[in-house]
Amino acid sequence: MHKFYLLPFMKKIKERNNEAASKKEAASKNDPPLQKGKTNALIWLRLSLFVIVLDQLSKIWASATLELQQPVAVLAFFDLTLLHNYGAAFGFLGTADGWQRWFLSALAVVICGVIVIWLGRIKRQQWWLACALALVLGGALGNVLDRVMYGYVVDFIDIYYQQWHWPAFNIADSAISIGAVMLIIDALRGNAER
Repeated sequence: MHKFYLLPFMKKIKERNNEAASKKEAASKNDPPLQKGKTNALIWLRLSLFVIVLDQLSKIWASATLELQQPVAVLAFFDLTLLHNYGAAFGFLGTADGWQRWFLSALAVVICGVIVIWLGRIKRQQWWLACALALVLGGALGNVLDRVMYGYVVDFIDIYYQQWHWPAFNIADSAISIGAVMLIIDALRGNAER
């Protein structure tokens, strides 16, 4: 008999629960991809921050310790040589009249914005892709800081074989290169983990 009296109340509670679930579902469909909670890969921005800090500390050390263009032998194929790169990778645009500083900085900031949006739209479980993007982001921002503060990028790692020298680079360049290779591998393997 008590069941009979509770039936109208139970129907109302069920209707309210259904309404709330429908509203919640509709609201989640309208959420922008960057605001879907902790399921995106933005946590990988910590790796980007680590790369930036490590890069900047190494450049501060190199600038304080090494003399410009004076190699310090470390191994038979590796020197520490402080250089100032006014251009992009491999010295590209290094002899331009100064406009390249702001052009390359603006281009890097735009690319970094795209990477942050990309990280916000991929799943946290896509760790390979997220790690690759975070490395590229950290490296790009590390070099942007140099360009904005000094007008050039501090390079100090010199790898060579006999008289052949790879263009000098830094921690940021290494992170960008590793991230780029990881992105290529991710594309070649067909994003299997997605």
